[in-house]
Amino acid sequence: MSRDAARLSATETERRAYRKKQSVRSVFVSCASLAAFSFAVYITLSRSEGWTRVRNTFFDPHYFADSLPSVFHGLLTNLRVLFFAVLGVAALGTLIAVTRTTVSPVLFPLRALATVYTDIFRGMPMIIVLYLIGFGIPGLRIFGRIDATLLGTIAVILVYSAYVAEVIRAGIEAVHPSQRAAARSLGLTHSQTVRIIVLPQAVRKVVPALMNDFVAMQKDVGLVSVLGAIDAVRSAQIAVAKSYNFTPYVAAGLMFILMSLPFIHLTDWYAARLKRREQAGGAV
Repeated sequence: MSRDAARLSATETERRAYRKKQSVRSVFVSCASLAAFSFAVYITLSRSEGWTRVRNTFFDPHYFADSLPSVFHGLLTNLRVLFFAVLGVAALGTLIAVTRTTVSPVLFPLRALATVYTDIFRGMPMIIVLYLIGFGIPGLRIFGRIDATLLGTIAVILVYSAYVAEVIRAGIEAVHPSQRAAARSLGLTHSQTVRIIVLPQAVRKVVPALMNDFVAMQKDVGLVSVLGAIDAVRSAQIAVAKSYNFTPYVAAGLMFILMSLPFIHLTDWYAARLKRREQAGGAV
């Protein structure tokens, strides 16, 4: 390539300068709009009659600092539940999705069972499942005393496996049938075709939806507190019961936000990356 061809033309230089100018202008307008909105919110809150009482009840720095260690210690319980729940949901959800997409008549009972499973647990509120698992299983008196954290993890796995299974099933059905035919023509068995050819493509197609489900699960692990597990929410509740101040709930909420932010931004980044690749005509 010659130097003249490598140099930018005058028109392209003007376009880039214009785009840069527009970007700077957009940033300035956005900052000004954010400042104006924040000022309006501050004026509205500060002039409201009950703002002083609300500020002292929900945003007291003293109670925030006092409750922070216990709430953080409880958050470690949420992280443990989340870790094992992610592994369980990934395994069970994939198994259910593969079962629902089989066409063998012999596996019809399993397909029917998987369909009933997804219908039940997608339609039932999480808190009801927690009550049924958390109080029903110990009521059978088969396994002896079971830790509330374990029961809460089982409930989370049961509910979110139904959602994840449907997402993965949609990805499997989005894989073109020619992929299966090509794999079988090469001598791969049905299980090898699903494991090596279909599932990798299916998961890649639905990664943004799967990541959103796992972001939602990060929040719902806080519901294990209804079974008595001492997590971040229960620790905040104990602190509130001692002080009659609701600031510990705000502390717990901020910790859940901080826990979710990395995964939320990872989801946004990956979705934007897929969009750029699709618009560029690359393989997804």
